[in-house]
Amino acid sequence: MPFQAVQTQKLYQRVADQLAGLIRAGELKPGARLPAERDLARQLGVSRPTLREAMIALEIAGLVEVRTGAGITVRDATAAGRIDAGPSAFDLLAARKLVEGETAALAAAARTDIDVAALDQAIASHRADFARGGDGFGADRAFHLAIARAAGNSALEGIVVEFWDSMRGPIFGRLTELTRLPAKDRTNLADHVAIRDAIAARDAGAARAAMGAHIAGVEAYFLGEADAAPDRGAAPGVATGAAPRIAPRTER
Repeated sequence: MPFQAVQTQKLYQRVADQLAGLIRAGELKPGARLPAERDLARQLGVSRPTLREAMIALEIAGLVEVRTGAGITVRDATAAGRIDAGPSAFDLLAARKLVEGETAALAAAARTDIDVAALDQAIASHRADFARGGDGFGADRAFHLAIARAAGNSALEGIVVEFWDSMRGPIFGRLTELTRLPAKDRTNLADHVAIRDAIAARDAGAARAAMGAHIAGVEAYFLGEADAAPDRGAAPGVATGAAPRIAPRTER
């Protein structure tokens, strides 16, 4: 039978494909600036997170260039690659907010002193890595996995492991790179301390809320809304070097 496989595409991929078609057809010329993010999202009828992921996918494919302070510029399409950027970073964050929030609440009820010590070790490693100029990913992952282990549910632990493995995908990685700011590093560490303290105090509600605020802050940085993600506290030893930001920055 002449059946063909049914292909499913995420919304950001469909947006990226539409813009890629315009670039490859010459409707959008090399060197042209794309409209402001807010305006382009409205024209396409999609959310800003979807558009932002589409822009990152196009950048990974070599079709546009995202530069700080200069917006998004069309590149020559002749050497561009395929648009295949993996899972949606914002879908992943939304799932993490649900699952890891409840996991933190369970950890607060079930934790042992050994679990709290593991959280303290992960925070100390995270701080030391930032002081050396590292990205802190390994220690960050260790902290969240320690929470999952403290919850005492192997299925939840497996889900959290899968989340963090997915965060090595191209879109999540590029968004992280573009939003690496000293304030974000400090905020991440301060968030971890707040989550740790709630778990140590066996306060499930506070642990859930602290985890939700932590992941919401990552979402805000990924959208270029640094002002909406307050610097919740300085952490000693955090690197203070400058880092690029996603551009253009517009209001949602």
